Amino acid sequence: MTVGSSTLRAAFARRFDGPPDVVWRAPGRVNLIGEHTDYNDGFVLPWALPLGVSAALRRNDSGVLRMVSLQHGDEVVEAGVADLEPGSVPGWAGYPAGVVWRLRRAGLPVGDAGFDLVVDGDVPAGAGLSSSAALECVVVRAIDDVLGLGLTGPDAAAHARGAENEFVGVPSGVMDQMASLMCAEGCALFLDTRSMATRQVPLDLDPGAGGGLALLLVDTNAPHRLVDGEYADRQRACAAGARALGVPALRDVPLAGLDDALARLDDEVVRRRVRHVVTENARVLDVVGLLDAGRPGEIGPLLTASHASLRDDFEVTVPELDTAVAAALDAGGLGARMTGGGFGGSVVVLARTDAAGAVTDAIAAAFADRGYAPPRALPATPSAGAHPITDD
Repeated sequence: MTVGSSTLRAAFARRFDGPPDVVWRAPGRVNLIGEHTDYNDGFVLPWALPLGVSAALRRNDSGVLRMVSLQHGDEVVEAGVADLEPGSVPGWAGYPAGVVWRLRRAGLPVGDAGFDLVVDGDVPAGAGLSSSAALECVVVRAIDDVLGLGLTGPDAAAHARGAENEFVGVPSGVMDQMASLMCAEGCALFLDTRSMATRQVPLDLDPGAGGGLALLLVDTNAPHRLVDGEYADRQRACAAGARALGVPALRDVPLAGLDDALARLDDEVVRRRVRHVVTENARVLDVVGLLDAGRPGEIGPLLTASHASLRDDFEVTVPELDTAVAAALDAGGLGARMTGGGFGGSVVVLARTDAAGAVTDAIAAAFADRGYAPPRALPATPSAGAHPITDD
């Protein structure tokens, strides 16, 4: 459980002998559809979770970052601002340290000011729900607030992503940071990752608009790991496909010309990676069209097709994810897919409201039958992006 802002302020005061300058919160995200398309200049459709990371921050003018995570005990992690370089700060503290490094590297007026920071969060790490992006984004916004940098949403997202990619060394696209910063309550964020254009798409699933629908989120408790090279392998294969096809990015391969494009590729693995990205972009556009038309009950087959593509063509699912999707569909789910980078994490399920309990029960029973760790249902209400908080 995360602490409230008053408790976070009190924790800050105990550790750093005074109040913070600001307190911010940034959410984790779940991606409705559009997986592994963001680093291919494609389309994504995430929404922000009610789960996230809160941060209390104060400028200290000491040239030192002093960082505490309430989820990692009372230890204060210190790092000299002028000494920051990629890989120099291990563990969770590398993410906020990376944000400071990235802002300074971009020439913004951060200088060697130094900051005191206390963070706490309730978005589960390893669930594929972007706990790292939430941490990066809350620190970016808190520093922006304290220093008056005037960062736009896309600018803040670029610096947060830079911290993750360049300082921590985790490859990723920009979807997670854009979702954490820019989602609106009750909506999914339709993002074109090439132009960075965004549009809020209402996720109106109430009985009047969607026949009593619910979007369910289930953490499989299969650890989600991206630093082991698998994610980078997918990026390299996609880049190789784009080069072989003579396009700037796989976003530029039209669905109508996909068969011809695939026939030009000699490498079977690259061929499958390309097929996933091109068809996934098309699925995102189809889902957005159905939501715009007030027909959310029809998106289920597209979610399921996305999972099959991620399983067979992109090869990023694991048995727990596949088991959860199959159990959800067998129990009456209208559609289901893994969400996030894969190799563990969570599934999102579209179900009728009156079948939601049966779906989550069926997933739990299937996991018990196979001896997997128990899954857990998580709150998935579409929530607001990063914002300052002044009280509980």
